[in-house]
Amino acid sequence: MADINQITQNHDSDALKTNDGKLRIIQETVPGKQVTLAHIIAGPEAIVYQKLGLNPAVDYSQAAIGILSMTPYEIAIIAGDLACKTAHVDIGFIDRFSGTLIFTGRISDVTSAVKAILNYLKNKLGFTICDITKT
Repeated sequence: MADINQITQNHDSDALKTNDGKLRIIQETVPGKQVTLAHIIAGPEAIVYQKLGLNPAVDYSQAAIGILSMTPYEIAIIAGDLACKTAHVDIGFIDRFSGTLIFTGRISDVTSAVKAILNYLKNKLGFTICDITKT
């Protein structure tokens, strides 16, 4: 990975800096139809729920959190709908501006929902999907 000093030396450093001298970094995504993260957290600690803004007081004795990241970002809305229609899960967060979907439920329900979403996106909409990871 390039050092920040190398970047500024190789480019017009004035163009990369703001008026107050701070370095300006531009991040962009390449359009595509893909799921870049499909992760299941089985039996998360209560603090994870709290930090995500979810309710750890709800009985999640066999709980899991499903996390997906996808582009185009609006597909998170469809994926959230599919999750709810596939299994008994609760939507924790859908962001149509970042393509993030987080939902909770029993491990089997979260797993079923993630598999259904990936299957639909791959086979019906022609998405490139990643493997499901689990911790």
